[in-house]
Amino acid sequence: MCILKAENAGYVYRGKYQTVEALKEISCTFHMGELYAVVGHSGSGKTTLLSLLAGLDVPTSGKVYVEGKPTTEIDRDRYRREVASVVYQSFHLFPLLNATENVMYPLQLNKVKKKNAKAEAQKLLLDVGLPERIFKQLPLMMSGGEQQRVAIARALANRGKILLCDEPTGNLDTENTDIIVRLLKRLAHEKDYCVIVITHDMDVAAKADKIYRMIDGRLAVSENINLSLK
Repeated sequence: MCILKAENAGYVYRGKYQTVEALKEISCTFHMGELYAVVGHSGSGKTTLLSLLAGLDVPTSGKVYVEGKPTTEIDRDRYRREVASVVYQSFHLFPLLNATENVMYPLQLNKVKKKNAKAEAQKLLLDVGLPERIFKQLPLMMSGGEQQRVAIARALANRGKILLCDEPTGNLDTENTDIIVRLLKRLAHEKDYCVIVITHDMDVAAKADKIYRMIDGRLAVSENINLSLK
């Protein structure tokens, strides 16, 4: 099922001294149950596209649709609370909250009672492959890979079905990169999430079901990946 779509989407940054056309007539679709990679050099428009897909901004031309509705016509704050979550390269965990409390945070924002939020948060931490010893650890007590899995668990706590990942393996070594990519594939293929990964790493991109390649603000190529080759 198509849950997210860009249709001739463009975006222009207007500064005091110059205007930059960051995206130019981008059209692409994203379905439930699939892992996508968006690749391209710095400045190609990847992060701007992610911002539009996350509802952090709206196109200056064209449309982005969520379940058939333009993002210009929805409550975008609610969309990010309940439908789409963003995972960042630098984790963005709350430093003074332990792993359980970090994952509880969005649940409590959505009025889940503390006892139930704690139980759900700890289940999510286990679901992303973390041991119970992590539950009470602060972020600085964890490895980078563990922090990223906590960040993913926190994103899942929104209970939405779109996971947008901005260079999620950029700060990780090869072993932890593999762990995170396998987790994201499992969420897409077994849990029916729509997972979109912005990445410079072609080894990461090669594990996606589909690659969107961007050059100078345009969608240059889309590639279907043969899963049997993985």
